[in-house]
Amino acid sequence: MKERLQQIRLAWGQLKQVDPKAPAWIAGGALLGLLVGALLGLLITPWLAIPLAILFTMMGAMVVFNRRLQKAQFAALEGHPGAAAAVLQQMRGQWFVTPAVAVNAKQDLVHRVVGRCGIVLVAEGSSRQRVKGLLAKERKRLQRVAGDAPLHTLVVGDGRDDTVALNKLQFTMNKLPRELKKTEVPKLERRLKPLDKAPPIPQGIDPNMARRPRPKPR
Repeated sequence: MKERLQQIRLAWGQLKQVDPKAPAWIAGGALLGLLVGALLGLLITPWLAIPLAILFTMMGAMVVFNRRLQKAQFAALEGHPGAAAAVLQQMRGQWFVTPAVAVNAKQDLVHRVVGRCGIVLVAEGSSRQRVKGLLAKERKRLQRVAGDAPLHTLVVGDGRDDTVALNKLQFTMNKLPRELKKTEVPKLERRLKPLDKAPPIPQGIDPNMARRPRPKPR
């Protein structure tokens, strides 16, 4: 509990620095939660009004806090090489993320993700044409050992022209159809591991930000 409070305090301090409007938004979320909790309590039975008001106040504040924190993290990562990998590594659930399975001198990157949807190759870089070429090469290399496993490709960009915006990447991944059983996912990941050559991660991104635990709403 003490460690969690320290994480929240640290995240709060950093959030205020990069998002000056965050305190006002969080206060608004807390106020909305207070009103909802109090009204709900009065509708059920008056003696529940205060406990529910306190509970919903905390929930409202934490939900807004998490969203503003996530938005600030995306803003900090935007435009940096490896930003997509940082976002992918924060996903919850049965996902195996291998950053930079393909990389070129221009710092274009392809990351591999294995999950219930099968295999997803996620590419990012400054030139869409160049990125797609790198993605096609990695897909061809992967198909040699992937067998009949489902294979998807995504290109991270500004959200236009068949690209996925960075802040929509997790949502897009979670919307992919689940075609594998839970037990099949780690087996597929082990089958692909021999392909990895551990290419260097380009400079320009803070891995600590990507892996920092985020407070969860209660």
